[in-house]
Amino acid sequence: MRTLLLALSLILSPCLSAQTVHEVLMLNTGVSGPMPFEPDYLAIEPGDSLRFIPQDRGHNVGTIKGFIPEGAERFMSKIDEDFTTRFDVEGWYGLRCPPHYTMGMVMLVKVGNPSPDSLVIPVDLPAEALQRFERIVKTNVR
Repeated sequence: MRTLLLALSLILSPCLSAQTVHEVLMLNTGVSGPMPFEPDYLAIEPGDSLRFIPQDRGHNVGTIKGFIPEGAERFMSKIDEDFTTRFDVEGWYGLRCPPHYTMGMVMLVKVGNPSPDSLVIPVDLPAEALQRFERIVKTNVR
């Protein structure tokens, strides 16, 4: 009986712990205007991953200093790299395309179920980035 239970747990474990990979396009022009991530907002579960796919040349993705949850790892992809990263720490993540950050190429990721009140957008962001974050929040965060 113990062997049967062990075998079943080994078979079912991958199914129970399977996480989702969400795709994000990095574009020069999109539905939200110039230099977008599409989508520019995602609500995901801890353990899910984001795959960033450059559709146009010259893009990459990285975390914004001071705009990730405590205990989360910062990251930065290479330019024109198809890049996948996993999000394990619950909270709000501000992401940017460094070459186009001043043009407002940012996205917001909600991992788990953090309170909307815990979302604090740094005030020292480039003006276009701050405006895009404000639009994202107004449209998506309740």
